[in-house]
Amino acid sequence: MSRAVIVGAGVGGLATAARLSASGHQVVVLEQSDEIGGKLGILRRDGFVFDTGPSLLTMPHLITELFADTGPPLAEVLTLQRLDVACRYRFPDGTVLDLPGEATAIPAALDAALGAGRGAQWTGFMQRAQRIWDITREPFLESPVTLKDMIRLSRRLDHVGTVAPWRSLRGLGSAYLEDPRLRMLLDRYATYTGSDPRRAPAALAAVPYAEQAFGSWYVPGGLYRIAEALAERARLHGAQVRTGTEVIEICVRGGRADGVRLADGSVVEADVVVANVDAAQVYGRLVSGQRARRAAARIRRTTPSLSGFVLLLALDHAPADQPHHQVLFAEDYDAEFDSVFGHASRARPVERPTVYISAPDDPATVPSSGASAWFVLVNAPRHDPVRGVDWDSPGVADDYADRVLSVMASRGLDVRSRVRHRTVLTPADLARRTLTPGGSIYGTSSNGASAAFRRPANRSPISGLYLVGGSAHPGGGLPLVTLSARIVAGIIGPA
Repeated sequence: MSRAVIVGAGVGGLATAARLSASGHQVVVLEQSDEIGGKLGILRRDGFVFDTGPSLLTMPHLITELFADTGPPLAEVLTLQRLDVACRYRFPDGTVLDLPGEATAIPAALDAALGAGRGAQWTGFMQRAQRIWDITREPFLESPVTLKDMIRLSRRLDHVGTVAPWRSLRGLGSAYLEDPRLRMLLDRYATYTGSDPRRAPAALAAVPYAEQAFGSWYVPGGLYRIAEALAERARLHGAQVRTGTEVIEICVRGGRADGVRLADGSVVEADVVVANVDAAQVYGRLVSGQRARRAAARIRRTTPSLSGFVLLLALDHAPADQPHHQVLFAEDYDAEFDSVFGHASRARPVERPTVYISAPDDPATVPSSGASAWFVLVNAPRHDPVRGVDWDSPGVADDYADRVLSVMASRGLDVRSRVRHRTVLTPADLARRTLTPGGSIYGTSSNGASAAFRRPANRSPISGLYLVGGSAHPGGGLPLVTLSARIVAGIIGPA
């Protein structure tokens, strides 16, 4: 039986722990926080329960597969609920679109909300997106990306032409989508990877395809239950999950990782180490040596992903007929991306941001009938008190929270008089809680044609050390992090 130490109990770390322990490894998970889940966090206050990170589950077959591979099926552990309305979108001209959760119903809904012919425009784009998905899914999402994969793609000129690595997501969309509201809808999907649609590659067209092909899902009680279920699955196979345990160093001897050093000075020995930690932290703080310095330098040359500013609103008598997910688009989306992705010295909170609201109709998340627990998120620049935005500066967070509520009201959703209490979470709070530099949600962005190949690999340059999670290949978000765990467990193999 080999010994595996996993640093970090985010979804990637817990999923890897479940897979490795089920295949015979002796697994210890070490989490610096007092809570598991990483960015998939939870906050409980006065009977209200808020997910503080991901609020949408897509590609549910991946988590179903994970549980099937490691023991009793998912259906015996968690209930997944498919949403009839994937999301309500309010555009700057006041148009409202309820996007169906079933792909076959989307064209008619687009025609009804936006005008005849819009469904055909979107269908044409999605057909291209499906071809991109078919080409990229196995070599670029489900496998470690290697030079061999790049060469294999480059030899298929038809594949290169379909993926169009020289085009941006917005550029590809403009070739199919004449309606500016459809182009705005497509732009939104770039933010799923923390990216700017003007610079993100056309390959990200696979993101809306996957969401619409596999549906939008919720876990009653909150998505945090996924983290709890993963930890329980790992424990079922003998894994230890230790919280409040800070790792200060990944030990390397003879060129191979062989354990970790804790803040109390003790060492936990291992045959393999899996880091479910932001890659910049791994190579910049936890590992020393020339290989780590080179890896850290490569990360510094990439564009960090955006961060997020969150309001957790406990509401009394919430407005009726609200969908589970809702997006209130900015009047000037490009100004938003300029604010978030501009040079650090020019980064600033978005004046009138796009506002995302998750308002689950779930009695398990509220203390009484008529109450509602809303998660409100806007894109935000990273916490950078030296060169950019200092989210800890007195008054900044509360003033911006007031502004976000005012923007919501100006777009027809005024809940200010209904707020029983609110909790504000800034990029600085995210950075502290998850040890993510600046609070970047996805590590590096997907800005640029080569971004996928510059994302830190699952197999590190140090023997015996592997990376899993949103900052490593294949990227952030629950589906990709679940794939990341499958890739790492596959590389390590059974005990």
